[in-house]
Amino acid sequence: MEILGRFTIDSLPFYSVIAASGAGVTVLGGLLVVGVITWFGAWRYVWTEWLTSLDHKKIGIMYIMVALVMLLRGFVDAAMMRSQQAIAFNSDGYLPPSHFDQIFSSHGTIMIFFMAMPFMAGLINLIMPQQIGSRDVAFPFMNSISLWITTAGAGLVLISLVIGRFSTAGWTGYPPYSGVEFTPGVGVDYWIWAVLISGIGSTMSGINFVATIVKCRAPGMYMFRLPLFTWTVFVTAALMIFAFPALTVACTMLMLDRTLDMHFFTNGMGGNMMNYINIFWLWGHPEVYILVLPAFGVFSEVVAIFSQKRLFAYLSLVFATMAIAFLSFTVWLHHFFTMGSSAKVNSFFGTMTSIIAVPTGVKVFDWLMTMFRGRIIFKPPMLYMLGFLVLFVIGGLSGVLLALPPVDYVVHNTTFLVAHFHNVIIPGVVFGYLAGYMMWFPKAFGFKLNEKWGAWSFWCWTIGFILAFMPLYVLGFLGMPRRMEHYEIAAWQPHLIVAAVGAFIIFLGIVCMAIQLIVSLRDREELVDMTGDPWNGRSLEWATSSPAAPYNFAVIPDVKGLDAFWQMKAEGIAYKQPDHYEDITLPRNSSLGLMIGVLGGVFGFAMIWWIWWLAILSMGVIAVLIIIRACDDHTNFVMPASEVKAIEDAWFAKIAKAPRNEMEDDPGFAGFPAPEGTA
Repeated sequence: MEILGRFTIDSLPFYSVIAASGAGVTVLGGLLVVGVITWFGAWRYVWTEWLTSLDHKKIGIMYIMVALVMLLRGFVDAAMMRSQQAIAFNSDGYLPPSHFDQIFSSHGTIMIFFMAMPFMAGLINLIMPQQIGSRDVAFPFMNSISLWITTAGAGLVLISLVIGRFSTAGWTGYPPYSGVEFTPGVGVDYWIWAVLISGIGSTMSGINFVATIVKCRAPGMYMFRLPLFTWTVFVTAALMIFAFPALTVACTMLMLDRTLDMHFFTNGMGGNMMNYINIFWLWGHPEVYILVLPAFGVFSEVVAIFSQKRLFAYLSLVFATMAIAFLSFTVWLHHFFTMGSSAKVNSFFGTMTSIIAVPTGVKVFDWLMTMFRGRIIFKPPMLYMLGFLVLFVIGGLSGVLLALPPVDYVVHNTTFLVAHFHNVIIPGVVFGYLAGYMMWFPKAFGFKLNEKWGAWSFWCWTIGFILAFMPLYVLGFLGMPRRMEHYEIAAWQPHLIVAAVGAFIIFLGIVCMAIQLIVSLRDREELVDMTGDPWNGRSLEWATSSPAAPYNFAVIPDVKGLDAFWQMKAEGIAYKQPDHYEDITLPRNSSLGLMIGVLGGVFGFAMIWWIWWLAILSMGVIAVLIIIRACDDHTNFVMPASEVKAIEDAWFAKIAKAPRNEMEDDPGFAGFPAPEGTA
């Protein structure tokens, strides 16, 4: 039927038992969530407290929830690939080639766009405004839209499991594989529209974060007094503003090639496939640092807190962050040394790729010097920090090796590159975000996570990572191409079996995280954070209650120096209740952000399936909703001083019952605050 565009009964996932099973799990998972909320009669609470909230902290938590769901979904793809390759010696295995291609395409897409990016945005939303002494982000409503259209992009990827098929052209979507001639159907279109929609949300987030840091800092919070996490957020947000438009342009041009028969990236009619690859990696390599730099910021906070010392060489860490951001736009061509560029071009990009390792090395040495003579406390966040230092350096060294064009020519299309990429992203990004998740969890929910299960998750992630990816370096030198679903060389199989075992151990790490959350919920009374400062922290987010009040700070702090909260504790002025409070203006809840996100997903689905009337209708309604919001003069409400005082009185009553510091009993803890040690 034309009214449904390209959709037919054949679009349902009956072509494969595995595909049908995946679709069934996806549908049942969604129904389970709806059923649980309905069972507990919590729809009003979910709607008013979460779905329509403009509180940056709740938006951050919802981002992280999306990321954890997509982490599980993306890991299932990884496990399927590893298990297929482990048994596919002289065998077809259990995955048909086209299904295997869908899996590796969706795995990369999910992990980069819909796990790492939402996790990053979630931590930033949760913590950054509190670190700078702000009550909210600069544009709360834009923040809501960013969340929900990112979620809509993730939803399109999940829907592709149920209706139609996903792309088989890889997570990068290179032409000609992604052209309509080689990949007809809706698979590549799902990829294009999921990436386009989420990319718009990321661009909006970048604008919002920059505006927040520039305009919403507390008095005295000068730029060179910003905590390192906020500095990395500032630089990352600037990268997002400049890099994501390139991705939007590349995907839009590819969409026009496929939908309107244009020829931007075709062999004929004046097209050039390499233009796509240049534009894509003009976004793609800064994207690596968009993901890594906030994780570096998390590690900077972790190493200072759990070494009980100020950061070594703060300014060098700031300038190294700036240098990495600048250099990230000068190295994109190293992703395709095999294109056939001149020796001069290759040598320039090889040199710049080596140089970008220098500021990263500066950071590593600064972190090591922070730990030197510190009082290191081995909590789970610090374990992830130490694991990162060991593993990330290996990944960085393999990247410097790949910066040599002759070496890259040999191993570019092998599993060596897969090992290098994961050796950077998993320790550098995933470990960083998990460290932040475990450290800042009490700031979000008011109680700490169980440390035993957190440590078990770390060891499973670390051991599993080593077993899953170190064999791929060897396989790369043995000449195994990446993305192979079967093979005939017996020497490869033992390494692939070890890699599959490693993937299973990583799965155990994810299971440990789930158990950690369940056990912590059960024991939340014992794990409660009464003061808001469970780790003897240094920056202003630890000066608020756990969880923080809707306004964050009843009285905006006056910052006197670096490590503002540590200084307040040292001077004995922390936890001083003010004489009086004032009314506070806060953003009013709005359902329009959620509605725009849902309609954005509907628009993307309609464009994928060529349901033109639905695309026009959804875009028209989005325009109407934006006009309604623009005409609304009542977007804020005032919390009276009496309500603020009641909230603050309850917090100070908890502080009075709390021990002087909740880390006093830890070995190596030396008072409140602890001595700085020798730098």
